[in-house]
Amino acid sequence: MRIIIKTVGTAGVIALLSYPFWAPQWGSGILGEIAGLGTIGALIVVAVFFLIVALYCRALQTTMTLVRPEARSAAPASVWWMFAIPFNFTEDFFIVHTVSSSMTADARMPSAFMRWWAPLGYGWCVFQIVSLFPGITGFIGGAIAIPLWAAHWIMTVRANRMLAAWRTAVPITSSL
Repeated sequence: MRIIIKTVGTAGVIALLSYPFWAPQWGSGILGEIAGLGTIGALIVVAVFFLIVALYCRALQTTMTLVRPEARSAAPASVWWMFAIPFNFTEDFFIVHTVSSSMTADARMPSAFMRWWAPLGYGWCVFQIVSLFPGITGFIGGAIAIPLWAAHWIMTVRANRMLAAWRTAVPITSSL
């Protein structure tokens, strides 16, 4: 079922990304907007965006690393699938789910924290896809996705601090 969801989701994302080719009357889309910045401007925007995504992925990888190994539902490095464009738009939901289920299984994060962390993650995933739609719908989707993503990132950093503090507070026992 996961493969079907990922395949159908990725096909939908490809359709949304490519609408300027098959429905140019809807506008130039995100790719056209980036191209409108000129070569240098587009390269700078794309490089900064990927840098920010890399920092976010590093925060998620840190979370997975801080989660007890037996509680992890995936390898910490699996969060880097966020760079597999256009597959990532669907995969991001699975990344949020994997990290959320790992933190929940670890059982060190307060349930109130997790009740906010996971929905914020799913929220930015939904609205980043909405941002691909043409016109005002896409603009509003992006305007909602970005603050949700930022809030999720902030909460991820807080989770990392809590998990790291908990790790250092537990005495290490050694066998003699």
